[in-house]
Amino acid sequence: MKNIVHFLKSKAFYVVSGLILQVLILLIFLFYFSSQFILIYYLMVLLSTVIAIVIAGKDQDSSSRLLWIFVILALPVFGGILYLLFGAKKIPKALMIKDRQAYADYKQYAHQNMKTLQATGEDPILDKMVSMAWANGYFPVYEHCSLRYFPTGQEQCQAIIEAMSRAEKFIFVETFILDNGRMWDAILKVMIEKAKAGVDVRFIYDDFGAFTHMQPDYDQWLESQGIKTHVFNPLKPQLAMQMNNRDHRKIIVVDGVTAFTGGINIADEYVNMKKRFGYWKDMGIQVSGKAVEQFTISFLQIWNYQANRNTSYSSYVRPGADFPETAGTGFLIPFFDAPTDENDTGKNMHMNMINMANEYLWISTPYLVIDAEMTATLKLAAANGVDVRILVPGIPDKKMVYQVTKSNYQPLIEAGVRVYEYTPGFIHGKVFLSDNENALVGTVNMDNRSYYLNYECGVWMRKTGCLQDIRKDFESMFEVSHEVTLAECQSVKWPVRFYRDVLKLFSPLI
Repeated sequence: MKNIVHFLKSKAFYVVSGLILQVLILLIFLFYFSSQFILIYYLMVLLSTVIAIVIAGKDQDSSSRLLWIFVILALPVFGGILYLLFGAKKIPKALMIKDRQAYADYKQYAHQNMKTLQATGEDPILDKMVSMAWANGYFPVYEHCSLRYFPTGQEQCQAIIEAMSRAEKFIFVETFILDNGRMWDAILKVMIEKAKAGVDVRFIYDDFGAFTHMQPDYDQWLESQGIKTHVFNPLKPQLAMQMNNRDHRKIIVVDGVTAFTGGINIADEYVNMKKRFGYWKDMGIQVSGKAVEQFTISFLQIWNYQANRNTSYSSYVRPGADFPETAGTGFLIPFFDAPTDENDTGKNMHMNMINMANEYLWISTPYLVIDAEMTATLKLAAANGVDVRILVPGIPDKKMVYQVTKSNYQPLIEAGVRVYEYTPGFIHGKVFLSDNENALVGTVNMDNRSYYLNYECGVWMRKTGCLQDIRKDFESMFEVSHEVTLAECQSVKWPVRFYRDVLKLFSPLI
């Protein structure tokens, strides 16, 4: 009873109930006028028909197009209106203006290092990735940087706290989920101590990722402790809200010399201080060196979206002379994705990793909610003789999404892709590894939200020292995972298959 009362007083109840009420009022209003006035009925059907034709011709993922055409066919009177409200890619004008300004400010820092490009030599894979990253958002390639791979959230969290404890100038933290617990207590303690010592401490958390956990005015309390705070895209009970565009990035930057990213959010389950879905397997990466400037700039871009006054990048980006040149460290490209452009950088990074694999491609992802294009790309890699393996959770965190993941097993396995379920629990790391030479670690899931709706980030690596650590981690995960067989897929009863097919149709909304 206490939990029910708490929910009824929460922001979640306020937002959801307000949204449902508005949808019901709108549908009743449209139904009344379409039934009373035949002209309005036919105008709405005509609108739906026109929108369906426009959707069919759109250059977007096939799953979303199929879903909305199905909705319009099933609801010819209301389908067009529903698409305009919930399906169109609507970015607020103010955000677009700020995004373009941030992009213009960033370009002056995004000059390709010609010395680095010349050092690539005859390396077609590196050249292709550099070209794609530059075309997708002017993301430069770096060398002479140090990289450290974390096979668990616990190890990464400890390294983050240690790095923060050494901060002298600034600490930037950006997260999707924020929840009270021991992990947040430990990080918060350091942030408050450093803020009191004069360090510039800034914090961004996504409202959707925190609104069921934290008090609505929690950002104000953080401000009172000296931590400059922004809540990204606050949720409001209005139909036109951009609720789907979430900040899914996880970024920590310390003094412009060290940066972290990967799968872990700030909640106890990510570091196994709380058990929810068995053992929580997460992975991350630490970057030290000149490439950290990309994380600094990316954080400040998001910060400036919400600030009344822009923060100049120049005060926080360290000059190249501050970083020693270490030979033999390989190459890396930090990248960042946003729904305010048409580049789909995260998906393109994944596609390039798949297409350029020669011997093997190993993938870990918490969600395998892929469209026909991605499925065909994975199948083609397997047909080319590449050892393609995909690791997914053995214990899901979202049961409906897990059923969509399972719906993709059979066509992939039939094509030669090997699928593994991580038996100890839930695997949340988003990691790609190929040919002992290339890897990608970041926040991008293999699903519609990460590819098209969220703000995301990651690091692509070529011939860096941590690749062997990533391979060892994959090998240890395969040892404790169950390989799904074709016979298992074929033995699934038809009602379950039908249920999964229905969920797959609606997967762009899940």
